Amino acid sequence: MKLSEFKFDFPTDLLALHPTDNRDESRLMVIHRDSGKIEHKVFKDIVDYFDEGDVFVVNDTKVFPARLFGSKEKTGAQIEVFLLRELNQEAHLWDVLVDPARKIRVGNKLFFGNGELVAEVIDNTTSRGRTIRFLTDRSDEEFYQLIDELGETPLPKHIYQQRKTDAHDRERFQTIFAEHVGAVAAPTAGLHFTKQLIKRLELKGIDMTPVTLHIGLGTFRDVDVEDLTKHKADSENFSVPANTTDKVNDALANKKRVCAIGTTVVKALESSVSANSLLKENAGWSDKFIFPPYEFKIPNALVTNFHLPESTLLMTACAFGGYELIMDAYQVAVKEKYRFFSYGDAMLIL
Repeated sequence: MKLSEFKFDFPTDLLALHPTDNRDESRLMVIHRDSGKIEHKVFKDIVDYFDEGDVFVVNDTKVFPARLFGSKEKTGAQIEVFLLRELNQEAHLWDVLVDPARKIRVGNKLFFGNGELVAEVIDNTTSRGRTIRFLTDRSDEEFYQLIDELGETPLPKHIYQQRKTDAHDRERFQTIFAEHVGAVAAPTAGLHFTKQLIKRLELKGIDMTPVTLHIGLGTFRDVDVEDLTKHKADSENFSVPANTTDKVNDALANKKRVCAIGTTVVKALESSVSANSLLKENAGWSDKFIFPPYEFKIPNALVTNFHLPESTLLMTACAFGGYELIMDAYQVAVKEKYRFFSYGDAMLIL
């Protein structure tokens, strides 16, 4: 398919700059693939669409406060450093983006906080990319605690360009099942769950089980080729544990629903398919890019947010729900003023 086929008229006032007051009271559009029927619900109504033995697969990655503000040695120029991933834990080497890039060169020292944290630029990787080494003799625990204290919640640029991060974001840009630190963006479909909702699902006999996929900034990177077969997705680190494998395969064997909570879960599951089309225990890096047409092996239901035009996340939703049905549903979402993007409303595709 072509990039231009994923354009739609998007009123920018539908971009959700803040989350709903209560996580599970965002809106939920329910799409039935077999009939094309579309329903308008509230997210906590999701319980009504699943039964005993069904499985929800969630992403338990944890967002770390990846945006650091500091200054350059000597000049004191203000700089922003966005931590992408740790390259070497022992040497405190990190892959980062810097702004303004033209001012940050190899050999520069960067200071954060009141000088509690110092880094040296040791390599240029891209026009905005750098490799930096944090100069510290702290223990790993103390170092990560300092990053946590000095860093800011890494809201996506579409939100961050319109408002500053606030204290509320530290909690709300994190799922309640976040456990393994490593993401620079939240698995947004999971943001709608509350402890109360999970309890209701458990009482109905619906199991929740995790995979881990550490979301990188590539999730939001613009696709710059018209022919989607030529798009190269960024690799992201993931793992699918044995316990999840067992639960998912049991559900599939018993003709139950396996609902992926978000496109990141879809990526992890579909990167871990065995020769007999079952889920296998797996860990590593995946650059899998799912767009129509695509035959899904593992999930048979999907929860996902409303995504921006021409985004890879929209493409994955269209691959799952059917291109025409999902694009039609997006027209309905615009008409009905659903809220879009990371803090927006959700869609359930059955």
